[in-house]
Amino acid sequence: MVVFETIFLLLLLLLSVPVFVFAIQIAIALPAERRKPASSGYRPSIAVLVPAHNEAAGIAATLFAIQLQLQFGDRVLVVADNCTDDTAVAALAAGADVIARCDPERRGKGYALDFGVRHLALAPPAVVIIIDADCLLQHGALDLLACRSLAANRPMQALYMMQSPAGASLKTKVAEFAWSVKNWARALGFQRLGLPCQLMGTGMAFPWPLIEQAELASGHIVEDLKLGLDFARLGQAPLFCSEAQVTSVFPVNAEGVQSQRTRWEHGHLGMMIKEGPRLLLESLRTKNLDLFALTIDMCVPPLALLTLLVLVFCLLGMMLWAVTGNALPWSLAIINPAILSLAVLLVWARFGRAILTFGNLAYAPIYALRKIPLYLKFLVHRQIEWVRSHRDEP
Repeated sequence: MVVFETIFLLLLLLLSVPVFVFAIQIAIALPAERRKPASSGYRPSIAVLVPAHNEAAGIAATLFAIQLQLQFGDRVLVVADNCTDDTAVAALAAGADVIARCDPERRGKGYALDFGVRHLALAPPAVVIIIDADCLLQHGALDLLACRSLAANRPMQALYMMQSPAGASLKTKVAEFAWSVKNWARALGFQRLGLPCQLMGTGMAFPWPLIEQAELASGHIVEDLKLGLDFARLGQAPLFCSEAQVTSVFPVNAEGVQSQRTRWEHGHLGMMIKEGPRLLLESLRTKNLDLFALTIDMCVPPLALLTLLVLVFCLLGMMLWAVTGNALPWSLAIINPAILSLAVLLVWARFGRAILTFGNLAYAPIYALRKIPLYLKFLVHRQIEWVRSHRDEP
């Protein structure tokens, strides 16, 4: 039994790392934000790159929000990627430049971005900003992203928020809360520590020399996560710009929500397991603090999975106590759920009150339990290809 207890304590120590990283990020993010002054002075030329796959129904609203913020010399380029609807026609009607890409064998957002950047190389802008075709920009976001990205000569990530549609289920509301924790609270915590943030897929700004050299042509299902780590390895890790905001809405139909979550979480877990140990060793060997920070951040599992893991270790600790009479494993195991519960309660009070009531928050553990099939599917039938979420049908 001593061997089992030793293995249990080692695994418990390993699990404590993401719990403490999560708690530290939340603790640092809790104080109210101090708004930075808006960027002033030179405003570089911008090309807004919009990858779009079958987005005819909603792309006009996205393009309208973008065009309100453009200045003379800016442009909007839509990449109609493997579309079978009227995305290209709708984008042209909305006043955007459009190029069509048809390559069914190489599907995924990364390929579309690479296609668009190669086209922009004919007349390069100072800054490229990537906006997904189902997103809306907050006023002033383009100026902030472009100016700060060029000034820092680093990728710049806007605050990207997913919102629940009207009449959304409690399950979707909990997902919205988890999203705000990951993309807002945790990113803000690292920003205040002077550390970088992950790229989030939309609301991303890049000085032209950086995006021109980036390896974009990939069918990776979390290409944004990989791209941010690639930049960190080069000493140009992305920075967080919480004042610039981009919003989108969760798909209406259950199939769309499920496929979206599966793609995000399987991709995240795959990167964490496959690349995490290697990148940690590389960051230590090269003394690359930004790479170390982003890798540690990546190795924090999705909140639902982290909740499940700490609860499982509590149960295992109780079982060891019952069998061996040694209460130490359980006494140590209970620390993680206590810290995690406190952190979640505090982050809800600061960032989640407008999304969930306190009573709704009690549903979160049930939400985590209902995601067990998704995580089991990762073990037996992992999603490894990019699939667009079905958004419109209820």
